[in-house]
Amino acid sequence: MTTVEDVKKALNITGDFQNDAIQIYFDEVISVLNEAGVKNENITAGIVARGVSDLWNYGAGEGKLSDYFIQRCKQLSLR
Repeated sequence: MTTVEDVKKALNITGDFQNDAIQIYFDEVISVLNEAGVKNENITAGIVARGVSDLWNYGAGEGKLSDYFIQRCKQLSLR
C-alpha cells in the first residue's frame, strides 16, 4: 500500500516539517478513492500524490480535485 513517504518522494518533499499536513490530505485522498470503489492494491503513489497536491495547494483556498485525478480515479475503480 502507498505510504505518506511514497507521496512525499513523488512530490519531492524532504524532511518531516510538513508530515502532519500531508497525512491529513493523504487520508482524505485514500478515503475518496476507496469510496469511489478503488481497491487498495490499485492505489498508487502517483494518484495519491496528485490528489494531495490538488487539495493542499498551500492554503490558496481552491481545494478541488483536478480533472486528471477524477479521470484516473474512475479508471482505477473499474479494475
